[in-house]
Amino acid sequence: MVHYRYLLIMPCLPLLVVAITLANTDSAATARAETPTRAENWPHWRGPLENGSSSTADPPLTWSEEENVRWKVEIPGRGGSTPIVWGDRVFVLSALPVGPAAEPETESAATPAAAEEPRDATAEPAPQRGDRDGRGGRGDRGGRGGRGGRPRFGGFGGNARPTQMHQFLVIAYDRHSGEKIWQTVATEQVPHEPGHGTNTFASSSPVTDGQHLFVNFGSRGVYCLDLDGNLVWKRDLGQMQTRAQFGEAASPALHGNRLVVPWDHEGQSFLTALDTATGEPVWKVDRDERTTWATPLITEHEGQAQVITNGSIVRSYSLDSGELLWQCGGQVENPIPSPVRIDDQVICMTGYRGNAIYAIRLDARGDVADTDSVAWTRFDAAPYVASPALHDGRLYFTKSRDGIFSSVDAVTGESVISQQRLTAIRSIYASPVAAQDRVYVTGREGTTVVLRHGPEFEILATNQLDDGLDASPALVGDRIYLRGEKHLYCIGEPDEEASDESDRESE
Repeated sequence: MVHYRYLLIMPCLPLLVVAITLANTDSAATARAETPTRAENWPHWRGPLENGSSSTADPPLTWSEEENVRWKVEIPGRGGSTPIVWGDRVFVLSALPVGPAAEPETESAATPAAAEEPRDATAEPAPQRGDRDGRGGRGDRGGRGGRGGRPRFGGFGGNARPTQMHQFLVIAYDRHSGEKIWQTVATEQVPHEPGHGTNTFASSSPVTDGQHLFVNFGSRGVYCLDLDGNLVWKRDLGQMQTRAQFGEAASPALHGNRLVVPWDHEGQSFLTALDTATGEPVWKVDRDERTTWATPLITEHEGQAQVITNGSIVRSYSLDSGELLWQCGGQVENPIPSPVRIDDQVICMTGYRGNAIYAIRLDARGDVADTDSVAWTRFDAAPYVASPALHDGRLYFTKSRDGIFSSVDAVTGESVISQQRLTAIRSIYASPVAAQDRVYVTGREGTTVVLRHGPEFEILATNQLDDGLDASPALVGDRIYLRGEKHLYCIGEPDEEASDESDRESE
């Protein structure tokens, strides 16, 4: 028997359902418009998947200074950081010289905002070790100077201490027009080390959760800003003393409400997790590592988030507590490439004065070198500066800093393409990226070679810009964002409407 109250309600149900549906549709549309998904953006310097790949982007195949450049803007100062993209904005970091320091022989003071907080007394700098590699050691020659104005040789650390005051900038550009939306000075300081001649004082890349930007200027501080450029918090972790004064470059890693900052240098190295809302340290663990420049990978496995750091020893820590979960030796000198994950294993690699690639199972525990927890290894080729790209089960990487291209099956380590030379590229700092059926490899001289994703070595296009390119590309929608020595480029094919209008005007 149907109760009379339900009889009264039933005629209203269709209208109610329609109203609720329309309301939910409007809310969903608003949410989509206001909150773009991670996959549709480039929130981390290695992309939405943190492996150099995009599942949604469909970037152009060809470009030059005269073709498919949607816009090009000059960036103040210098920086090697990769642009990140969220919504309608592109974010970049830079260091701008603004004049000599008042007292060159003393360490500069920070801006009043940065000076409010004392340095972390637990970050003890080590005594200077001197330039043990002469002017940087063997193999530290950079690109051969190209159209982008790169130095013929790389330049090295151990030069005279900087005396110029620098503004450390965070800049937002409109993704569609290139118009500068805002520019924030995080701090003004005189860098305490000269850095490698190919490094910059803004080589770490920002990361975003879609609401805030997190920026690591290293010895100049860690900063959180909202997407309108307003400072939310800052944290001073001390001062690094890097190997041969090569400078700093590691980017922070973000997961949930934790920002993980690596601090490997010639003093007491450590890894710390900061609360994203306040910047307060959640935990800090000391590390037995010399200087590294690798960004950690944070990934979840069996309900536990792991922070995986590359180094002479690869280590995994609990994101919750900082507890060491496992470690594996075997990497070679100067670790820079960031780890990537495939299924239930993580892949780490180094390529300076040797080559090493290790795939390690995420359920490992303890010291796992020479155990079954190492899924596979390779020692024939590995990148020095660039990180690998992982796309549809294939791992793409270059050898040392040379234009020598390889790919392997990421699950098994079996070779797919073995050490093919990219004749148009002589030296590489930028990491390869991939989308659709294409892999993009960018050289320091401004050249990007596009290869077909697949089992065969096939070059689809070779593209040249006038600016030197060290930062890795960012792929969003049908565009590529390239940060050069002096300019930020937006690469994309013309809109059909704009092309039609241009055709009508020409008629």
